[in-house]
Amino acid sequence: MGHVTEGTHHSRVALDNPATTRVSQPGREEAVVRAGEHPIEHESPADWGWHGETGKWGQIGGWFATLVILAFLVGNHEGRVEDLWLLGIALIMAVVLIWDLRRKKTAWRR
Repeated sequence: MGHVTEGTHHSRVALDNPATTRVSQPGREEAVVRAGEHPIEHESPADWGWHGETGKWGQIGGWFATLVILAFLVGNHEGRVEDLWLLGIALIMAVVLIWDLRRKKTAWRR
């Protein structure tokens, strides 16, 4: 979908439609709400099915991706700059994965 011009946007939202009302939301943009409805004040990621954890499969996928990055070290390139970048990226990925494991193990202690 392309860029929507202000004139098109105005007619699509129908700000002056009697079936809608304008609602001021603190700290957010003004909302257009159907008559008789209440605007959404807060949506948590859990409302959309995201709970912030990837679980066991996220760890497996992360380690697999790290091994794939390291597999790129084997090849026909002659320069070592690529190797340094690959090792650096793999190291950062491994540190994040280890940090995530430790965080999950000690989460109940907080």
